[in-house]
Amino acid sequence: MKPFLSEDFLLSTDFAKTLYHEYAEKMPIIDYHCHIDPRAIYEDLHYENITQVWLGGDHYKWRAMRSAGIPECDITGGLKDDPYRVFEAWAKTLPRAIGNPLYHWTYLELKRYFGVEEPLNERSCRRIYDHCNAILARPDMGVRGIIEKSNVKLICTTDDPIDTLEWHKKIAADPTCKVRVLPAFRPEKAMNVDKPGFAEYLTKLEAVVGRTINTFAGLMDAIRERIAFFHEMGCVASDHALDTCIYAEANEAELDAILAAAKTGPVSHEDGDRFKTAFLLVVAGEYARRGWVMQLHISCIRNASARMFRRLGPDTGYDAVASAGGVEKMAALLSAMEERDALPKTILYSLNQHDNEALASIAGSFQTDSPVPMRVQVGSAWWFNDNYLGMRKQLTDFANLGILGAFVGMLTDSRSFLSYTRHEYFRRILCELIGGWAENGEIHADPETLGAIVQDISFRNTNNYFGFGLEE
Repeated sequence: MKPFLSEDFLLSTDFAKTLYHEYAEKMPIIDYHCHIDPRAIYEDLHYENITQVWLGGDHYKWRAMRSAGIPECDITGGLKDDPYRVFEAWAKTLPRAIGNPLYHWTYLELKRYFGVEEPLNERSCRRIYDHCNAILARPDMGVRGIIEKSNVKLICTTDDPIDTLEWHKKIAADPTCKVRVLPAFRPEKAMNVDKPGFAEYLTKLEAVVGRTINTFAGLMDAIRERIAFFHEMGCVASDHALDTCIYAEANEAELDAILAAAKTGPVSHEDGDRFKTAFLLVVAGEYARRGWVMQLHISCIRNASARMFRRLGPDTGYDAVASAGGVEKMAALLSAMEERDALPKTILYSLNQHDNEALASIAGSFQTDSPVPMRVQVGSAWWFNDNYLGMRKQLTDFANLGILGAFVGMLTDSRSFLSYTRHEYFRRILCELIGGWAENGEIHADPETLGAIVQDISFRNTNNYFGFGLEE
């Protein structure tokens, strides 16, 4: 029987072990999409206990605990008043979560950051809790220390257009901070005219730009202004969360009417799609002109439980996979951008893994005269697909319908500073897949060539595609 989480974890062939240990393992990390707080980096936040850093905002774990029958009072209800109670609830849940990626992620994090290799359960939880808290109390285990230990070179946060980017400015001016932290532009609140809260958000945007916005053109001028500001702050990426793929045409007068209606309440889904399409076409041109990367996320049911949304708000573990992403509209949207010479480098993510093949084939239609390999590509296995089988499927689909050697690789999409082990998890799966092909005689077993591809996917492709200009 193989030991759990050994140095050859997930690596079943000699070639896979070679690829990982000699090529992938030591490559730096670029986390180009996440949801961490830049203020915590600037202030080098030191957590008081492992519950704060591990369970404080991790709705993946919250969701698993609920599924294991843990009451909400011991999950989100205990985060402030009784952190050990929440940790104990996770310890009760974990042994039953075999087969869930959280099982692997939990033990990778315990081992890499805290040196813990024993099982976490009800019997060991107090001992492990106290041990981890003692480690976190060390001077080198603040947020910056964790980032440095993880070999992270660059982080892109997720930021709203009205954000002042105060903490990014402070980080950039701090010579003691060893990691680059860049903003990423996420303007969905400015285009979601069919969602509650749009009118209130528009008022905030008006305050930032210093003028009233009454027309679609006026809105886009304001967004252009914010894009220019983000660009000055080093931003090279945007992110858009779409429920489904969209493409619907509208003229300027219709867009103005939709905006006017949205000021008094959400508009229809159909008008929302028309407005969002026009919005995306404009910002895509701005991204393309500046060399930015546009990320589009689709096929998510947000806040499936209305009752719990009212109770806890968004991003608390109540989202789900949508069955139909309408991917044929993605082709129309990208084509319209291309017609305008406004198609930027684009990464497509679907929460429904069955969209991968369609999106990959669509991406292949937009590579002509591309300034970079795989200008449009399918992103890493996202969210509910971020597991062993999901990653293998995404990599296989990418290889079948694109050029795997040009893939920009892994991201954390996380709110936790302990999530960088997900890059290790991905790299092991990548090396196992490619190593298996070599062992089976399906590809040339050339370690130098395949090792370079693994390193490219782990770091270099991301560095080149986004234009970060980092050294290894």
